[in-house]
Amino acid sequence: MGVIWAVGFCFLLVGGGVEVEASHDESLPREQPYRTAYHFQPPNNWMNGITAHPFLGPMFYKGVYHLFYQYNPYAAVWGNISWAHSISYDLVDWIHLEPAINPSEPFDINGCWSGSTTFLHGGNPAILYTGADLKYRQFQNLVVPKNVSDPLLKEWVKSPLNPLLTPIDGIDPNNFRDPTTAWRGPDEVWRVIIGSMINGQGMALLYRSKDFVRWTRSKNPLHSSTKTGMWECPDFYPVSINSKNGVDSSARRKFTKHVLKASFNSSDHYILGDYTPKRDRYLVDTDFMDNGLDLRYDYGKFYASKTFYDGAKKRRILWGWVTESDSESDDIRKGWSGLQAIPRSIQLSSTGRQLVLWPIEELEKLRTQHVSFNDKELKGGSVFEVSGISAAQADVEVSFDLPNLDEAESIDPNSVDPQQLCSQKEASVRSTLGPFAGYESNSFYRSSLREGLDKTTYGAFVYLDHRDDKISLRSLIDHSIIESFGGDGRACITARVYPKVANDREAHLYMFNNGTRSVRISSLNAWSMKRAQIYSLRRRRKSPITYK
Repeated sequence: MGVIWAVGFCFLLVGGGVEVEASHDESLPREQPYRTAYHFQPPNNWMNGITAHPFLGPMFYKGVYHLFYQYNPYAAVWGNISWAHSISYDLVDWIHLEPAINPSEPFDINGCWSGSTTFLHGGNPAILYTGADLKYRQFQNLVVPKNVSDPLLKEWVKSPLNPLLTPIDGIDPNNFRDPTTAWRGPDEVWRVIIGSMINGQGMALLYRSKDFVRWTRSKNPLHSSTKTGMWECPDFYPVSINSKNGVDSSARRKFTKHVLKASFNSSDHYILGDYTPKRDRYLVDTDFMDNGLDLRYDYGKFYASKTFYDGAKKRRILWGWVTESDSESDDIRKGWSGLQAIPRSIQLSSTGRQLVLWPIEELEKLRTQHVSFNDKELKGGSVFEVSGISAAQADVEVSFDLPNLDEAESIDPNSVDPQQLCSQKEASVRSTLGPFAGYESNSFYRSSLREGLDKTTYGAFVYLDHRDDKISLRSLIDHSIIESFGGDGRACITARVYPKVANDREAHLYMFNNGTRSVRISSLNAWSMKRAQIYSLRRRRKSPITYK
């Protein structure tokens, strides 16, 4: 049974409703109403680029979380791409350091593009990254820390042997990028995959190395597809079948599935399968774009993501880049562009059919004012405001009792595009059951949006077990971004919003039911969210950055 929700996050088949309308709070300067309060952003300028990972080599080292990301030090548009570097002790509050890698050599003079970190023998980190030369040909290069005893890893050194991997033997030099975190097989040989496209087929090229310096291309790619174009930002990692713990990329466990993720068509798609490391054979359960099954990390504005294994808490964490939905001229006027989605933990669902994503638990430390209620009937056609929190900066969890599903409209998920359906049926459309439950930016909220924006409506199916008697929705609202997690994280949608008046104290939180039948809210919990603390060592003082 599928449940549909849009960027308005309204359940069309079953559910009640939450919605953001418009406000001014002093939490952000009035001249920067779209700057987020608890999502990661650099102080200014451009984060990420079209051709690369935003979050390049996330890792946990000597008690410190490291985040590397694509950055233009000079402007709020793409160009001059370097590896910016920020650190955290909790993945919520951050300290900006000096950039880790800058364009300086013939093999990366046109940009230090995406890559990944790998822990080598002895636990020392190494980074493989894509560099672009004067003709924008792409090469894979190695950098290592100058001082491995420094937990902040402030300085990095490029290998004198760079470039290590070059686009030869039929590889298009313009489609050869984004090395993954490497992993070791039972033969103690390193493996890494690189995104590419050959003869119109997207693929993950496989390379092997004994010393992490001299690499040999495998005769066959790890996997390829005739139904996709270029694979950007591939990722390959194991997930546990019988545990909620994450799994290290080089772990050799029997009870695992392997996830292969690729970025194409402006989305991050993934497939599940069984990997045999001895022969580097990957047998997929269902391939990309097959049989109407469309598995994605997020069905909204979310791209070029990257995972890493957090050994401190035995979990796998996903980072994702969220672009702006306004124009380049708006970005230049604001002085910044792009941000990071909230880090999400990744687990395999109990059915083994898909992944489940959920905001990391550390985020809950930012919760402040709290409102809640249980067992409330929401009659058809009704709406009421949830007061007592800051709706522009909030964390909201709501659960609905499932009504009699026999009364819901029947939809075949293999023959219907949920995004197209949600575009046609906004929250103002009425049916027997719903729509209800949503931070609605396409009807109530859309009316207050500025002109000239990308106002795409997003949609996804949430697959429910026949034993489920409730449907849940959690949404994180942070001024110009809304991240929603439906069905306990089985479907996620991220959207950007830029209202004319729905800022700060003018933002309001509503529950609504546009269906003709009543639904019941089994529970609602909502919190105002504090600002994350962002510092910069480059300023030689530990004080919060003031955005002008």
